[in-house]
Amino acid sequence: MKNFETLDQFRQACLDLSSQDDVSEQATYEKQKTLLKPPGSLGELENLVGWLAAWQKKPDPTLDRVCMMIFAGNHGVTEENVTPYPASITELMVAQINQGGAAINQLVKNANAELRVIPVNNLEPTANITQAPAMTEKQFLQAVEAGYNAITPNIDLLCLGEVGIGNTTIAAALSAALFGGDGAQWVSKGTSTAAEHTINKQKAVDKALALHESFLHDPLETCRRLGGYEHAALLGAVLAARHLNIPVLLDGFVCTAAIAALQKLNPAGLDHTKISHLSAEKGHLLLAGNLGLYPLIAFNMRLGEGTGAATVVPLLKGALACYTGMNSYQDAGLPSPQS
Repeated sequence: MKNFETLDQFRQACLDLSSQDDVSEQATYEKQKTLLKPPGSLGELENLVGWLAAWQKKPDPTLDRVCMMIFAGNHGVTEENVTPYPASITELMVAQINQGGAAINQLVKNANAELRVIPVNNLEPTANITQAPAMTEKQFLQAVEAGYNAITPNIDLLCLGEVGIGNTTIAAALSAALFGGDGAQWVSKGTSTAAEHTINKQKAVDKALALHESFLHDPLETCRRLGGYEHAALLGAVLAARHLNIPVLLDGFVCTAAIAALQKLNPAGLDHTKISHLSAEKGHLLLAGNLGLYPLIAFNMRLGEGTGAATVVPLLKGALACYTGMNSYQDAGLPSPQS
């Protein structure tokens, strides 16, 4: 079990990161050249295999053990009327997922992946970020630890998702604090179609940015003051995956915002991650561009729960199936275009 006693200890863990295995990645490209197809003709599918090999650190990557991990949390900012739903919906959604009745259950089953759901801080809400820091340092680090210690070393691919009423407001606040801009730039509808809630979200983000402005030069202080418990857990999970050589598939806007601070601390901090899909939340494309991480698909999804990540898992499995199952030119008795 990992314990982070101070922010500085956690910060050092974010800086001490392994690099990818270039030799294993290159080996996949060399093998791709021998397979029964024009060189490079599977495009991004070939690159995805290379990415898996680079971070699993082996030339023949596997996807036998795919884990979808969902972190759930609640937010004091819901006091600002940023959503039509009460915080109690978070607990109800966790129950639905545990009972197998949510969208994510069906997609995970289709992807033949394991599903874990972790309520963070017993779903007690953070403080209202428009009035106070979301978490104390101790609370923040405990949430980080909850995410970090949830990751086991026997995972081939970690998929991340979240559940939490009000968490798109938090994602917008984190994004604005880390990359600039205001509520109007980063906020969109979320789960509500009412203009009132969108306006309230923008106001809440701007108020929070103003209140915490003097601390936002520090990415970890930004996460502590503006984030949520599930955001902190996601950050811990992504860091643990890096330390354990596990590639990570992120879900949408909330997941991406939660872990963005890792790249602000370390330019290579998110190299082991891919964004699964482009969320319908307008801030997601802007955030992805700032991070230099480009979503694999764009299906106009905005549910959360890890549904975008789960949707992409079969795509990765297809890429790997071609890599491991195709005949080579030699197998087919044909001359290679490389010869």
